Amino acid sequence: MKWHHVQENWPAFYEAIIDKWPEAEESELDEIDGDQRAFIAYIAEVTEQDAREARDEIREWLTGEIPADVVMDPIHDNHSIALSSKYVPEGEDESDDDARFGDDD
Repeated sequence: MKWHHVQENWPAFYEAIIDKWPEAEESELDEIDGDQRAFIAYIAEVTEQDAREARDEIREWLTGEIPADVVMDPIHDNHSIALSSKYVPEGEDESDDDARFGDDD
């Protein structure tokens, strides 16, 4: 995932952040409000690492799964639908009715 996913949906990542870094506190995450530099500095502080190590650890964490409530976000869904257009045959729209697949009424 990219940092903009985290930044745009900051509170949805609190649980994943606290799972990864149990030293993190929700009140401090509220203060950070998705600011990447502030988050790196905070993780470095609570884990007693230097900023480079914290940044690398965060970069590795970003390779993980996006929380379900972010994945279910309509903005994310619409983006995924738009990206799927490269797999849709010419002359069809990526938002066309999929009734023949049984998922539309």
